[in-house]
Amino acid sequence: MIRALVALLLLVLAGATAAHAVDAVPVSDTAPFTDLRPRVEMYTDQLGDLRVSTAPDLDGVVQRIEVRATNPETRHWAVIGLQNPGDEQIDRLMVAPHHRLANSGVLNPDLGDERIVAITPSEGFPPTRVASADADVFLITLDPGATVTYVLELTTPQLPMLRLWEPGVYRDSQNAYTLFKGIVVGISGLLALFFLVVFVIKGSMMFASAAVLAWVAFGYVLIDFAFLGDVLSARLSNEAVLRAFAESMLVLALAAFLISYLNFTRWRVRNAYALFAMVPLAAVAGWLASNDPVLTASIARCALAGVAGLGLIAILISAIRGHDRAILILPTWLLLIAWIVGAALTLSGEIDNDFVQPALNGGLILLVLLIGFTVMQYAFAGATIAPSLAKDVERDVLALAGAGDIVWDWDVSRDHISCGAEAEHRLGLDRGELQGPPQDWFAVLHPQDRDRFRATLDAIVDRRRGRISDLFRFRGVDGHFRWFRLRARPVIGSTGEIIRCVGTLNDMTEAKTSEERLLHDSVYDNLTGLPNRHLFLDRIEMARAWSNESTAQRLFVVVVNPDDFSEINDTYGQSVGDSVLLTMARRLGRILKRHDSVARLSGDSFGLLIYQDPAKIEEFIDKVRETIGAPIQFADREMSVKVSLGIAGIDLKAESAAELLDNAELALRRAKRQGGDRGEVFDPLMRRLNMSGRSLARDLKRAITEDKVKVQYRPIRDLMNDRTVGYEAMPSWHHPLQGPLNWAELLEVAAHEGMAVQLALATLERSAQTLAEWRAGGKALSLLLTIPVPDAFRSELVGDVKTVIARNRLDAGALQIGIPESIVTDNPEFAAQLLSRLRDVGAGTWIVDFARRTTALPNLHRLAIDGIRFDEHLTAAGEGIRRQKMLSALFAMATALEARVMVGGVSTMREATDLHALGARYAVGSAFGRLVTAQAAPTLAVEHAAAAAE
Repeated sequence: MIRALVALLLLVLAGATAAHAVDAVPVSDTAPFTDLRPRVEMYTDQLGDLRVSTAPDLDGVVQRIEVRATNPETRHWAVIGLQNPGDEQIDRLMVAPHHRLANSGVLNPDLGDERIVAITPSEGFPPTRVASADADVFLITLDPGATVTYVLELTTPQLPMLRLWEPGVYRDSQNAYTLFKGIVVGISGLLALFFLVVFVIKGSMMFASAAVLAWVAFGYVLIDFAFLGDVLSARLSNEAVLRAFAESMLVLALAAFLISYLNFTRWRVRNAYALFAMVPLAAVAGWLASNDPVLTASIARCALAGVAGLGLIAILISAIRGHDRAILILPTWLLLIAWIVGAALTLSGEIDNDFVQPALNGGLILLVLLIGFTVMQYAFAGATIAPSLAKDVERDVLALAGAGDIVWDWDVSRDHISCGAEAEHRLGLDRGELQGPPQDWFAVLHPQDRDRFRATLDAIVDRRRGRISDLFRFRGVDGHFRWFRLRARPVIGSTGEIIRCVGTLNDMTEAKTSEERLLHDSVYDNLTGLPNRHLFLDRIEMARAWSNESTAQRLFVVVVNPDDFSEINDTYGQSVGDSVLLTMARRLGRILKRHDSVARLSGDSFGLLIYQDPAKIEEFIDKVRETIGAPIQFADREMSVKVSLGIAGIDLKAESAAELLDNAELALRRAKRQGGDRGEVFDPLMRRLNMSGRSLARDLKRAITEDKVKVQYRPIRDLMNDRTVGYEAMPSWHHPLQGPLNWAELLEVAAHEGMAVQLALATLERSAQTLAEWRAGGKALSLLLTIPVPDAFRSELVGDVKTVIARNRLDAGALQIGIPESIVTDNPEFAAQLLSRLRDVGAGTWIVDFARRTTALPNLHRLAIDGIRFDEHLTAAGEGIRRQKMLSALFAMATALEARVMVGGVSTMREATDLHALGARYAVGSAFGRLVTAQAAPTLAVEHAAAAAE
């Protein structure tokens, strides 16, 4: 009795320190497999040996066994009991897959590995390991009526699945899956190879990214199906590292494909660079997978969902904008999201069956196949030119080549621009620098033109129509920019898609430089380079706008004018006078402070805008007089210039900047009347004393409005046929107090009120109406109107003259515009452009008062003129052989330029005869009669229209 109690006590104590006995799983000889995982007891983190109780046998006897680990580092165990209730021996395969996607998890996933190191039975022979690449398989034999407890030595704390298979059924199952896996692997391999070949042939980065995605999917399938070890003829040491790396590469390849396909990086970096960025990212993923595969897989699985979601948003936005690529890929991307949802359900264990993992791999390959078909459909759909356009395009290309223009060709599908080598040569670039994707042009484009260039190309592709005609600046190797005009149009493919954009690239640098020079000359003086009167008034207005009561008291407008400049011109000549003006401009510039401004207002007047202490104005006047009055060395001579100054403060209550400048000019006139070589500050009394002049301007304004300006006509005589062939309009106005004012005086008064342009246009319209009446009466006369004020010659004058000619239905050349030589001399570039455009709209063009200033001679050949009227002072210079030779040479020069020759101031018929002998064709003057009215002019003119047209 005592011994029995001791044995019972030892049994209780043993049960307190050892594991409880497991329940035996009966093994049926008819079931194809038995799922053992729910009946397995897991023992984790138990280093060393394991003591367990066996499963009760058929008699209910429980034994204790102690299992020694085959690997000293073993920490994890599993125990399962099997029982054969039959009377026949049973052979079964115990199978534990290395990796099982179902329920593997998203965060800290189970990536699989070798699960079972060894199996120790409680009795009988140890199970035999059966070779397998993707599972731990052991052959187990159970004797009739035997109950055996098996202790499994594990490498991981997880045992996702443990099944007991009938050997024949297991082989059939594996063979079936092997066939399916082989088909999927074969398709993925062929697909990857096919995309690689297409990329080599087509050369588009879109195919490159598709090929990379296909090869990554192929590698992923090889790893997941455990075929990679068979391919390499070796067992892989760490499947978890490879699986984590494959999943991360799948995310990178999918992101790279989306970026390349939607062309996100087109205007930032090359698509090739975006694809090459996978190399360092792949290296980082490989390093991270080798160190922490679980973390790598967690990041990859979360990132896959992020790439799919962001990709869907980008595709939808692009599709809404009408991008064809996005519309084509949208169905496939939706299938990809459905695949990711299925994979997520599998990872979380919501879907758990034997076929889901191979099915997901097959779905992945199907998605890659659909992506490939989408890429090919887009790339090859519009690759051919529509038959109706093929011949036209061929003819246009030949015409471009024959014309010698720089051919510009943009292959839209490849996103590659081909440009003629002439453009690279003009910019000094190496061969091929302008050949490549459009974003490569950003390196040579002006920063302000890059966005416009990008928007222009995008607009052509988005709208599928239109033309490109725009100017762009390109930087050469010398750092200077050249202007090129890009003219191109899209070429439509057979499916309506734009496949190319072809055109020309023309160098417009010289034309643009001339245009910029004209714009510069419109606000800057041609001789000194200083701002002109218009820009100076703008600066005064700006100073008024930024001033307050305090600062306005220190702002002054100063007008500086030499007292004896006309004597310098008469004594030394025009060139010396110009040199004196340049010297004055430089000396005034040295006097001024940083915030002051200087401008040339007119021929010999300069304007200053200064910020000065009012108490030091006298000091400033003396400084200007001393600086300008310093001797000027000219050859072996020395001259001094005395100047007068008019100064006016900034009045914030003034109506305009012109009034402030007028105040300074009034002060200047006061200084001149006081003897010159002094300065005067404006006083309101000066304005009251000058009211008579202001009254004259107001009267003229009323006369223009009421059409009281009188226009008479001076005959233009054809010296060859001795006939009057036209008239010159001579406007005048008789003021009740001031008396008669001629045309030049009229315009000078009008200029003070800013009405010179209005007066000139009103007179031009009136002259055109008179000319139309003459020609309607059968008199083919011409009419010349001289406009002697520079203000009228602006770009808008062309449109005004065109309107006048069209409104009165005048023939080309009937209405003639006379332009003084001085205006041509002051701005030759603008004059050349203006004269050419005036002739284009149907006006005749004459240079009048020629030879009063000789500086127009260098630019004479560039001017589009119908004739030249020589100054009357030249024709009345006296008798003598030298005078005759000079006039003959001047007339011959005009004839060589295909310009008609007219002389002015002819007072006698003998003088007219002599001038005709020297080469003059037309003449005006008192010798041919007095001024006549518009009604009398036709009756005195020639009856033959042919004479007037010559």
